[in-house]
Amino acid sequence: MNSLSTIAIIVAIIGLICLAYRGWSIIIIAPLMAVVAAIGSGDSFLNIIGNVYLIKAAEYIGKYFPVFLFGAIFAKLMEEGGLAKSIANKIVDVLGAKRAILAVILGCGVLTYGGLSVFVVAFVMYPFGAVLFREAGIPKRLMPTALWTGIFTFAMVALPGTPQTQNIIPTEYFGTTTWSGIVLGLFASVLFFAIGYVWLTYRAKSLAAKGEGYGNYDDQKSSNDTDIPAWQISLIPLVMVIVLNILLSNPFKWEFAKSFQIPSLWAISISIVLASVATVLIGRKKLLANGESTARKIINASSISSGTAIFNVASGYAFGCVLTSVVGFEIISQMLLKLSESGNPLFSAVLTTNIMGGITGSASSGMTIALAKFGETWKELALSAGISLDALHRIVAVSAIGIDPVPHCGALVTMFAICGLTHKESYFDLIMLMLFKFFVPYICVIFYMITHLA
Repeated sequence: MNSLSTIAIIVAIIGLICLAYRGWSIIIIAPLMAVVAAIGSGDSFLNIIGNVYLIKAAEYIGKYFPVFLFGAIFAKLMEEGGLAKSIANKIVDVLGAKRAILAVILGCGVLTYGGLSVFVVAFVMYPFGAVLFREAGIPKRLMPTALWTGIFTFAMVALPGTPQTQNIIPTEYFGTTTWSGIVLGLFASVLFFAIGYVWLTYRAKSLAAKGEGYGNYDDQKSSNDTDIPAWQISLIPLVMVIVLNILLSNPFKWEFAKSFQIPSLWAISISIVLASVATVLIGRKKLLANGESTARKIINASSISSGTAIFNVASGYAFGCVLTSVVGFEIISQMLLKLSESGNPLFSAVLTTNIMGGITGSASSGMTIALAKFGETWKELALSAGISLDALHRIVAVSAIGIDPVPHCGALVTMFAICGLTHKESYFDLIMLMLFKFFVPYICVIFYMITHLA
């Protein structure tokens, strides 16, 4: 029974990957493949779908829907109000259009490290990136890889102190802090940044030599710089999001902010709402040029797009939860456990966390499952071998993103939806990024073993 269930899990993963790559919506294929994964588990399909898949999807939507909704509205208001265009123009003036890739990566990195939800950063930065890439004549199909490099690599898991969930989860298992592994984190950040930037620069030059430009897309509107706000004023909403989020969530435990401290998810949601109000006031000339109906259409359209985005991510997350709940997954767990007990705990942590992230299509989900099953074992092995728990923390965090952009990854599907692109158009460059960054945690382990610097 266990063997049949394990085979069913493998078939379900392959099926989801193939169908996602061919353009099928993960919203429909994820539950279908969840049913396939349940074959041989001894459990009924209705129970798997009703009591596992739908429950987990609902939990995710219930927890994160405000962030997706308000983030999508805020980003669209920034774009239509001319604020994104104004800031993008300034970036071009400072860095030059030829440095559009650098600007997008750094912009995403700053906002991600500033505490914004990774999905909010994607919503917010896409309008800037689209303008910059058009100005520079860089193919739009490179946009998802540029956004991914800035959001889902160094700023999310490697930079010490990053407030993202993927850097917080290990603290619960190892008793560490978000600032653990400072040297390793900085080392990994340099590697992640260099890999993404060098590859994207090479690809942009290669495609330009073949005569490929931005491309003919619906978002390629005529450039109209009239009535757009000054870039200094346009920055106000972005600064508001970062500052208000820090004040309301109070990650540094400041005494003066304890009186109004609220959960981080609601802190970012409230910050975005207030920043959206500021965006409407600043960009009112363009937003209200044709009356209130224009603003209403913008808000309605972005609200619908946010629904699609969160359903994509929730579907991938629920699928991963189904896989880890069926009896066949126990065989996979035992294999990974033997690896953890017999080898170097750091190398074991890298491989196991990578596998879990690939199976679930989520860095945070994969990391959580890996730590729940093997975290205590890794901790004991590390302590007995004289390995710093700070190093273990950083290695696990960095490993979570090794192969996370698999075709069924909810964040990946959402990224393509935000950019208006498909797997066929843009996935090649993300595959190359994934192949290169897969080796980063292994390099970090070797670096630590040689230098003993965490």
